[in-house]
Amino acid sequence: MKPYLLSEVETYSYLLSKSFLQLTGRPILPGLPRDSAALAEAMFNAPCPIVSHGTEADPIFRYANQAALDLWEMDWDTFTRLPSRLSAEINSDTQADRDSHLEEALKHGVVEGLTGVRISSKGRRFEIRDTTLWTVVDTAAIRHGQAAIIGNWQYL
Repeated sequence: MKPYLLSEVETYSYLLSKSFLQLTGRPILPGLPRDSAALAEAMFNAPCPIVSHGTEADPIFRYANQAALDLWEMDWDTFTRLPSRLSAEINSDTQADRDSHLEEALKHGVVEGLTGVRISSKGRRFEIRDTTLWTVVDTAAIRHGQAAIIGNWQYL
């Protein structure tokens, strides 16, 4: 079964899309359908990687579309058990930059135009560019995590 067919993922995809629109004033992807199942499928199959982690003390990824799974060279089950800090090399300036960007998005809601280096499950390093990072909140202003949409990337 594809992960985007699960109702929990449909609901979370809608939340990602709605919070992105609320914070940026634009849709996460152009021409998205309104139906939750179609929206979830469109986001899952989008060409740009979209990821999100939860609100745990050491946040765990809770969403990745197929482009993100391919980029990080993981399947859904593996990715959604991964602490998000492990998407960047540990003990590096990259980790400090990542943490700083996450704090900035918590403070301001959204940060755009980010770049950084990440690492796949197979040790392949890649640079992300034109990335938008935002805090995922619902209509009651309850925080559900943070998400990123990666505009461009290149293997190093």
